This record gives sequence, structure tokens and C-alpha cells, in this order.
Amino acid sequence: MTDLKSKPDAPSELRSAVEASSKKKRNILITVAAVVVAALVAGGIFLATSLGGKPADDADARTGADGAPAARLSLKLAVAEDSQFQDALKEVAAEKGLDVEWVNVDDWVLPNTELVAGNVDGNAFQHILYLSAFNAENNADLTPVFSTVITQWGIFSKTLKDVADIPDGGRIAIPDDPSNGGRALFILEAAGLIEIADDAGDFPTVEDVTDNPKHLEFVALGARAIPTQFDDPSLSAVVVGTSYFDPAQNVTKDDALFLDDSLAEQNLPYVNVVATTAANADNPAWKILEEAYADPRVKEALDAENFGNTVLVKVPVEKLRDKLAELQKAAAQN
Repeated sequence: MTDLKSKPDAPSELRSAVEASSKKKRNILITVAAVVVAALVAGGIFLATSLGGKPADDADARTGADGAPAARLSLKLAVAEDSQFQDALKEVAAEKGLDVEWVNVDDWVLPNTELVAGNVDGNAFQHILYLSAFNAENNADLTPVFSTVITQWGIFSKTLKDVADIPDGGRIAIPDDPSNGGRALFILEAAGLIEIADDAGDFPTVEDVTDNPKHLEFVALGARAIPTQFDDPSLSAVVVGTSYFDPAQNVTKDDALFLDDSLAEQNLPYVNVVATTAANADNPAWKILEEAYADPRVKEALDAENFGNTVLVKVPVEKLRDKLAELQKAAAQN
């Protein structure tokens, strides 16, 4: 499997794709004097996403082949939780001629199984690494139609103020699943705390740690449970997604000892997507939904709900599908 760790002195392909898309959108916005493109923080570095105003081909401008208004389209999408962000997407999509029905199945497996069964048209809850594992395990052909968001991750501590303050022999909580656990180890490496074998691939394990000068002890916990252990005095620090903390904990990306670079190449597997079946990938409704995700009102809803800890990102769908195929092949071999 290709080693995706990016060199610090060279921009990753993911960063280049996002920056190129953002530059193109900014030029369009200047020409039509629409809205100002927002700059979003991602992984300690500003993430330029292609967010803009309402496209010219909005619902009232869409017409059929005979010049008559086009018929409204609809999508039934499975998700794992309800959110204000989804409400904003539904409202904006409706303005563009697309009726969206969100189906909350309150589970991280059912959105895919319901899609395979044909009970929904697609889903919006997972990154491509999770999707690759599902496809490999179930001989499924689910595919991304466009990218949506990426969640920032970092190193957090209740008592320490700097990575350098982590003591020798410190206990660090990391997720116990391979995909999120691997991301946590990459973050610890980026922070200079450990080194990982060059051939570890996309999801290293603690066995792939080749240098651990502080003799850190890794405590594997469920990713969703890690924030609840944040103030455990036996832990020096935790590594988890910033959006996993309960708002009542009042912990944001600004509290991180170290934030990962969400646009680093090794984070491509963690880009979330809207997914559907291969047979439904050319449905014109996806284009309208993608336009809705790019609306400034949707960005505002996402920021309000996640305090800037989850950000919209635009990655070419071909790049997503190529990475999915690579990850799926690796998963099938394990």
C-alpha cells in the first residue's frame, strides 16, 4: 500500500486539490461580485474550501429540454444522527429543486446496509476508510459521489499546556479501532513524540512504532468514550477528534496541545463523503446536493453546531474513488 505520509516541505495532493478549487471559486466570485470566500481553520493550518453563494443554475433557473421548469428531484439519505446542519442542507436543497429526506438510523452500520438493501438512495455519515472496510467485508459496491467534511483531531490534556510537558512514561488514550487508532498514532508522530515505520501504511498500530523516546503507554479506548476520560488523572493526554467532546465540556480546537494537519496526505482516508451505489452514482440529484453543501448558510450551520471543529472540504471525486479502491483492496487482503 502506498505510504501517504507527506513531506513537510512539499504540499500534499489533497492540499493542492483543495487550494486549486478554492482559487477557481474565488475568481468566479470576484467576477460576479457575489460573496466573500471564507477561510476555515483545519488541523492548525487554514483550510481554503470552495464555498460560495447560490449558483446561477438555482431551482428557479433549472429547465427541462422543452424549456419548461424541470421536475423536482428527491433523495432519501441515511444518517447516524440528527443535526441542525442537516436541517440547513434540506432547506437549501429545497430551494434548488431537490427534496431531501434524512433517515436517522442511529447506528454506524445501518446507513450502509439500508443503502445496499435499496431502502435509501444514499448516506452521509462516513469517511472513505470506513466505507472501504464495509465494501470489502460485504462484497458491496458503494461509492462516493462527492466529499463533505473532515473532522479535526488533536492531542488534548486536562492538566498539561504543551506537548513537551508530557512526562516520561505518560499514558496516552488513543482509539481502539484500527482506522481511528492509526490516525491518532500519525498525530503523535507529527507532534514529535514517536516515530512510525515507513511501511506501516494508512492505519498503523502500536506495533509499528519504531521509536518512543518518552516510553509512552498507549491506552486503547472507544473513540466516542475518550472525551469522557479527558479528566482522568491517570492519563497525561488523549488523542481524539475535536468534535467528539460534548459541548458542555467546553473543549475546542483552541485547547489542543497539538492539532493535526487535516489536509496532510495521510488524512485523505478520513475525508467524509456522500455515498451511493455504483448504479445510482450518475443520478443528477447528487449535483444539486453538492451545490447545497457549498452554500454559505450550510457552512454557518456547520460552524454553529461544531464550533469550527468540523470543516467542509472539496476533493475531486476521482481522487476519492482511487483512494477507496486502494483501501478496499488492502482491506480485502487482511
